This record gives sequence, structure tokens and C-alpha cells, in this order.
Amino acid sequence: MSSAVQSRPWSVHRLPRADGKTFLVTGGNAGIGYFVAEQLVGTGATVVLGSRDAARAEAAMVAIRSRVPDARVRHLRLDLADLSSLRDCVDVLEADRLDAVVHNAGVLIEEPERRETADGNEWMFGINHLGHFALTGRLAPLLAAAPAARVVTTGSFTGKSVRLDLADLQSTRDYRPKRTYSRSKLAQMLFGFELDRRLRAAGSTVSSVVTHPGGALDSLTPDRADVHRRTTGERLRGLPAGLLVQGKEHAAWPAVRAVLDPSVSGGQLWGPRVFGLRGLPALEPVRDALADRAVAARLWEASSDLTGVDPAVGLT
Repeated sequence: MSSAVQSRPWSVHRLPRADGKTFLVTGGNAGIGYFVAEQLVGTGATVVLGSRDAARAEAAMVAIRSRVPDARVRHLRLDLADLSSLRDCVDVLEADRLDAVVHNAGVLIEEPERRETADGNEWMFGINHLGHFALTGRLAPLLAAAPAARVVTTGSFTGKSVRLDLADLQSTRDYRPKRTYSRSKLAQMLFGFELDRRLRAAGSTVSSVVTHPGGALDSLTPDRADVHRRTTGERLRGLPAGLLVQGKEHAAWPAVRAVLDPSVSGGQLWGPRVFGLRGLPALEPVRDALADRAVAARLWEASSDLTGVDPAVGLT
């Protein structure tokens, strides 16, 4: 690689080539995950859409191929609400290595009734955090086989404003939907940082990066056939919000940079540049609840007990 290419400033509009690499994006069939996948496909990489809904994944692949005719994209059925279904994902993936996994899939439930996954875990904590925690462990052989794989965990701006209750991770005593969601995203981010610390201590070639998308609205997101459609009214109503937040194609930028930029290091946090809500991806400080190593370590042990998996074991 020439020095000119190496010193070229990062640009979301001129992504580096990634031919020969394979990336997995959970929830890649819709929302921010779709745009992460679409942008990564444009680099020449093979992108796998992790989704439990085959029909929606097929619609996403059709939309991607309409924009990138030579796209290398396929579907892997993943159900993060059912931990037992993740055991065979490496065999089904049919790859000899995985250069990056983007833990993007997530659910937000606003109904007042608490729900549980097939494994008896609170729905949002179980899918957003425990599902990705276990998936990382299952993918460990493929990640370790890559020269310098990355685990990119997508948190949330809201995760910065809450604290975990280690005595009630499943929100059994005091369930409040929005707070439970924010705590599940904080758990994801703490996992990403703790994973990197464990990888560095073991001398692993795999690194873990945490990102968040800032504020993203459907009304500011461009249309994609059979994936996302807006009415004229929705477009117009969303325009004023564009001063503060952005569409989901721009919200994908931090995760895309975390996968592709060679200057990104493990243990970093990337988010939108403007107040953490919109704009180009920028490095952010890791502080307050995100920097609590004691809580992260205790969360790790609890998550390992709940899933029966220790993601760091296969990565070191």
C-alpha cells in the first residue's frame, strides 16, 4: 500500500476496499443495520445479514443488489432470543474466517408488560446483550482465524445516562421499558470494553470496538425498495429534526468506520461528531458508567453464567 493511500484522510464517501474479507451484521435486514451492510458491501467484501426473518433478509439483499450489482451478500438465520439456536451458526456460516461482526440487532419494547425470551431472560436484555454475548463466543473460532478481526458492538446514546442494577439485571423487580432498554444498551457497551481488555491481556489479534449511532429517524432516512418507504408528509415533518439528528444511512457511519478504518483501535468508542447525535463519526471519551471496570467484570461473569458461554476463551 502506498504512503499516499495510507495517509489519505478517512472519508465516509470513499471507503477503503475490503475484497476477500467477510463481515457479519446482525439485524442487517432493516434500519441502521441495513445501511451498515449496504455500505460494507460496496467495498467488495462479502457481507452476511444475520436475521431470523428470511423474507425480510431477502428483500434487503434485493435492495442492496439494486445499488451494488456485483454485491456479495447472503443471509444467515440468527435468533438472538433463542441461545440454543446460536450453537450451529459457525457451521451454517460456511466460512473459514470472519473479519468482523457488527452487533447491531436490537429491540425496544414500549409496552408496560415485561416479556421473556425462550431462555427465560427479559426480552431486551436477553436479545440486545445476552444474545450478542453468546454469539461472540460461538463465532470465536472464525474471528480468531482472521489476521486482525474486529468485534463491533453498537450501543446507544441513551446507554450513557443510566446505571446497571447488578442485583436486578433482568428487571424482575422494577420493570420500566425505556429504562430497561437503555440498561440493555449500557450492558452491550460495557461488554464491548471488557471484551477488549480481556483480549489485550491475552495478546489476542482480535479487537473490540464500541460505537453508537446518535439520533436516527426513519423520516430522515432515504427510501430503499421493500426495506424502507416514506410518504411525502413524513419527509416534510422530519426536516426540522434534521438540525439535531440524522437518517439511518448516516447513523451507520460509526460502525462502518469501526470495521474498516485501520487507525481504529480496540477499546475505543465512536459516535457522531455533533453532540454525539449527528454528523461524521468521531472518537469519544470513555467515562462515567462506561468506564466502570468493576461493574463490567461483574456483568461479564453474570452473562457467562446466564448463557453458558465465555466469549474471550475462544478468542485468546
